[in-house]
Amino acid sequence: MKLEVKDLSFSYGLRSARPQSFGDQKVLNGVSFSAGDGEIIFFLGPNGVGKSTLFKCMLGFLKPQGGEVLINGKNALSYRRQDLSKILAYIPQSYSPVFNHTVLDSVLMGVTSQLGVFEMPGKEHVEKALEVMKELGIEHLSDRGSMKISGGERQLMLLARAMVQDASLFVMDEMAANLDFGNSFRVMQRVLQLRDKGYTMLISTHNPDHAFRYASRVIAMKDGELLADGKPEDVLTEEVMESLYSIDVAVNTVNVGKSQYKVCTPVF
Repeated sequence: MKLEVKDLSFSYGLRSARPQSFGDQKVLNGVSFSAGDGEIIFFLGPNGVGKSTLFKCMLGFLKPQGGEVLINGKNALSYRRQDLSKILAYIPQSYSPVFNHTVLDSVLMGVTSQLGVFEMPGKEHVEKALEVMKELGIEHLSDRGSMKISGGERQLMLLARAMVQDASLFVMDEMAANLDFGNSFRVMQRVLQLRDKGYTMLISTHNPDHAFRYASRVIAMKDGELLADGKPEDVLTEEVMESLYSIDVAVNTVNVGKSQYKVCTPVF
């Protein structure tokens, strides 16, 4: 799988003759990057910098006003929605089910693109869903209502739904933002396991420590543009973090067993 974002630009609102109108202020301005198999790319930047808008353009929810998104060399907007869903899966920051579907039924919704209009999931789909749930450690929740599980379990349910979708590229919009410390760690450990299987993952976050620990690459965004793109230790410097968030920070190394990790903390 090859993703290419080329010179992408986007503005919200209608353009007008007034040069300072909201529509003339670009949310994305000439964003370019690429991603390949087995990469975990974290996107960092302050609120309103364009991370979610970038993801929506990649998903086909928004049409770029400049540039293009290519998936395997083909413009993302030229894919049928059903075909695009076989390549790309979306995991939102939070999910509040409207109906109390079982966890198994919620996971099975990921096979919709593989079925005909009136076709129901078959035995092979159920077996696959249960296998993925077992892999993620939530098989015991199969008959539980999706409204009756924790936030961390719900995020794992969405991850399972994306996996049965057979997509190879996952777009995750702050998927660990609302999780407690333990569930956040458990979800990210599963993400690492999927990385090792060749999945590509694009993850927006406000947590630089997650990016230090789990990212293969980090893209820092500011004012709708890419400020830096590279390895976590090269991008998440004190200078870049201070530029992004307008606060003084310290980046230090901590020892955890035989491993070393970098952490970022504000300086009061």
